[in-house]
Formats: sequence, C-alpha cells, structure tokens
Amino acid sequence: MDNPFLTVGYAGADYFCDRVNETERLTTLLTNGNNVALISPRRMGKTGLIYHCFQQKKILSKFNTFVVDIYATKNLNEFVYEMGRQIVNTLKPKGKKAIEKFLGIVKSLKNCVAFDIQGMPTWSLQFGDIQAPQITLDEIFSYIENADKPSLVAIDEFQSVALYPEKNVEATLRTYIQRCNKARFVFSGSQRSMMSEMFASAARPFYQSVSIFNLDTIPEEKYRGFIQGHFKNAGKRILDDTIHEAYKKFDGVTWYIQKIMNQLFSRAEKKHAVDVLNLEETVENIIRENADAYGNLLYLISPSQKSLLLAISQEGKASGITGRDFIKRYSLASASSVQKAILSLQEKQLVTNDLGAYEVYDKFMALWLKKQVI
Repeated sequence: MDNPFLTVGYAGADYFCDRVNETERLTTLLTNGNNVALISPRRMGKTGLIYHCFQQKKILSKFNTFVVDIYATKNLNEFVYEMGRQIVNTLKPKGKKAIEKFLGIVKSLKNCVAFDIQGMPTWSLQFGDIQAPQITLDEIFSYIENADKPSLVAIDEFQSVALYPEKNVEATLRTYIQRCNKARFVFSGSQRSMMSEMFASAARPFYQSVSIFNLDTIPEEKYRGFIQGHFKNAGKRILDDTIHEAYKKFDGVTWYIQKIMNQLFSRAEKKHAVDVLNLEETVENIIRENADAYGNLLYLISPSQKSLLLAISQEGKASGITGRDFIKRYSLASASSVQKAILSLQEKQLVTNDLGAYEVYDKFMALWLKKQVI
C-alpha cells in the first residue's frame, strides 16, 4: 500500500493500530453469546474495531458477519433498505447461490436484485421503494436466523432509530432481536447520552439487553510505535515531538491522527525527518482547503447559532453555556437564546455534547473558528 495511514475503510491488521485488548474483549463477548452496545464519540475508530474484530480467526470460521451503517437513515423504511443493501453487498463475494438463498427468504426484495451475465448481483432498489417495511424486516430477521452459520450483525450509529418518526421502533427491533437465537448484535453509537438512555434506562425496550462497551482513545505510546514503524518501513523518519504534538492537538482521536499522518507521510522526504513545523504546515493546509466550506456553514446558520458556535470554539470544551459567566464572556443574548441555539447546532451536527461538555464536532473547523472574530 502506498500510504499506510488510512482515513477510510479497513485494510487488515497491518494498517490497524493497537486495540489489542479491545479486540479481545469484543471478540470474547460476541463469541460467548452477548449483544454489545459499543459507545464512543465519532471518528474514534468504532467501525474499524468492528471490522478488525470480525476478521479474527475464531469469528471468520464460525460466523457470518454483517455491518449496517444507518447514519443517513431517517425512518424505518430507510433502515430496512440499508439492512437489505448491506447484506446483499456482503454476500456478493460468496456468489450467486448465497444471494439466491437470501432472496428465497426475503421475497419482498426479490425484484430489486438482478444478476448480470457473470452472475454478479445488482441492487436496483432506491430509498422509498420498500412498500411494506415491517414485512421486509420480518423476512430479513428470518434470513439471519436461518442462515448457514450463526451471524454477527453490527448496526452502526444505532442511536438514529430513536429519532425515527414511527412509533415503537425500538420495541419492534428488540422483539426481533430477542427471537434471534443464532445471531448476536453490536449496536454502535456516537451520541453517548442517547445511547446510554437507550440501553440503561428501565423505561426503554433495550434496557439491560447488552454489555456496555465504551471505547476510548488509543494510548499515545501505542500510536507512536505504529506511526514510527510505518515511516521506518518506508525509509522515512518522524520525530517523537511531532507525534506528541499531533496527538495532543487532536485529543488522540483516531481519524484526525490518521488524516494528519497520511498527509505527513505523503510529503515526507527520506533525507529529512518530519518535524513540528511540518505538522503545523500540514494542519494549515487542511484548514485552508476547507475554509470555503466552513465559511458557507457559518453563512447558513442564524446569528445566535454563529455566536454560540464561535464561543464554543474559543473554549475548546464548553460547560455551563447557559450560565451568566459564559453568556457575559462571549456577549451572548440570553440563556433561552443559547438553549435554542445549542439544540439547532446539535441537530445540524456542528456541535457534540459529551457529559455536558460541548465542542465543535469537526476539529479542523474548530481550529479555523478560533481565528475568526467574535
């Protein structure tokens, strides 16, 4: 591989940093009959961990594995669409017979998959084409239960189902999952408060139905060894201070470390060790490339939302945002105005909330915002 620092997808253990203990724990939980709620902020590497776990020998040989990303779904219809599409995509390498077995059970999708002259399936369904999502959902879970091997199903950004307009979606899914004796599920989510409410509240259908797994950052020393190893293998060098500054600047969040190292690796010269100045230049280049997009985002939000977003960026992690001190420090209108603005910023996914601390979701955008005048 030309660049070992991936910013999308999973390419095997050689390009996957650490997570040894996490992989062992998740593998053990799943192979011993547990459903798991995997929780961490976005871009921490949850999906990569799931794919890495599903590649372990004790899972590869004994289970079918499916990963369904429902981040973009807005209702049950779209949820069912994504489940069907991702299962078909996963079955493609197994050939026509595997797809036909799926369609033999999920009959409501039979006309949505065609085979070319080489027997490869083509998914022709569009959002909104599923006429009876409850029927299709029932068929999909029937397929999972009757597959040739037990299944492990990961549903990424699972908290999305809590926002669907249909009633009792959580209860419906919980009922299907309870009936699956041959399948175990990973419910992956990035909204900690929503995920905690879904799985830890006695009033919700998924209460006490899973093992809770909170994913933290990869330790800096582990990342240092991973980074230096790949630079060394390519005949390049990077200074310890550079890695430390990158880790500190982006709070050790996996995707940002990968993004920065991808850029530094691509520009590194064999005769020159990558230093902190190279890091700063790279960060500035990334921010500059995205500056127009950031400016457009500011243009599209209300003045009160813009003022609050800028204030949060100055704080880094902002707590007590409706308090008198915070409002006075950043000349905000009022507590009620801040409360309304923060809900909109969260809905637009410009800001995240972790245990009462708000921060700008995109860390590159946060650095750009800090340079703007309030």
